[in-house]
Amino acid sequence: MLRSLWDEPRPPDPPSRVWRDWALLGVLVPAVVLEGVFRPDMPWRVLSVVVVVALIPTLLWRRARPFPMFLISFGVTSGFMLATGGAAPSSYAMVGLLLLPYSLARWGSGREIVVGLGLVLPETGLSVALGQKGLTDAVGGLVVLFATVTLAAAFRYRARARMRELDQAKLLERERLARDLHDTVAHHVSAMAIRAQAGLAMMPSQLEAAADALHVIEAEAARALDEMRTMVRVLRRDELADLAPNPKIGDLEKLASRTRPSVDVTISGDLDDLPPSIDSAIYRLAQESVTNARRHARHATHIEVRVAADDTSVRLRVSDDGDPGLARSPGYGLVGMIERADLLGGTCEAGPNPGRGWTVTAVLPRGGAPV
Repeated sequence: MLRSLWDEPRPPDPPSRVWRDWALLGVLVPAVVLEGVFRPDMPWRVLSVVVVVALIPTLLWRRARPFPMFLISFGVTSGFMLATGGAAPSSYAMVGLLLLPYSLARWGSGREIVVGLGLVLPETGLSVALGQKGLTDAVGGLVVLFATVTLAAAFRYRARARMRELDQAKLLERERLARDLHDTVAHHVSAMAIRAQAGLAMMPSQLEAAADALHVIEAEAARALDEMRTMVRVLRRDELADLAPNPKIGDLEKLASRTRPSVDVTISGDLDDLPPSIDSAIYRLAQESVTNARRHARHATHIEVRVAADDTSVRLRVSDDGDPGLARSPGYGLVGMIERADLLGGTCEAGPNPGRGWTVTAVLPRGGAPV
């Protein structure tokens, strides 16, 4: 177990510094100064205030550099205790510095966590042995420290589990898209085979008809090549399941329903000559959005599905009129939708409406993903 902890890498993409970090400094620094002013009984009052104020800025780098910040805090505090004969900084704001061991356990690597905790335990034992710290105080401090570390470890495990679920959702969506593309490529290849057979049959007597067949084969081959290039980008497994023919935008009318919540479908614009991957993706995105609305929209009475196409893109908008103010958790279905749109060179966003309900908006390029 210790070996696996030692080899644990740092979690990827720690959060960047936000305004709340500066607000924390804006609260803690004045609090330390005021405490030094109004607590004349504070041991080593001036030195305590200076040391704590100097340590508080380390909180700004607690996520990006958790181990160095923890070492700075540990070293400065230990130096203070040596200089004062075992007395620790007694400012109440030292509680805020518990964010440093929390961040070490949350964002540090396994070896950084082991080394950091390995420094604390001997230092605490030595302080007790030298009589600088009472046993009760030492045990209480260790309990608080390990409670903080345990909380950080729980959040770390939860984040890792969620990341695995997100990766799985993305992988499943890529597999679905790959299967859809496989069907469309098979359609193009079948069309080329039929046209080739017809061209060969007509070549002895109708050269023009044979030439037309060659032109059709050329166009189908170009489309199939584009689809294959897209499929290579998303394919993650070698085996593809046999599926029914891909649904298209024209099939969205099947989603319309008069039952509550009713579904109203409107399609506008030129939808001719859309790549099959885009045609199918719009349907899949709309279908998933309607399913999410029916499942999560509390007291919704109406769902609108709008598809509009122009010369460059196809836009999808699915909105409902569910209760406002209720937290809507889209789950991993939205992750798959975003992944599908991204793989095809488009975007997919979801969020609450200003008044009531929830809206999903997707924009896909008319020509498919750039190669």
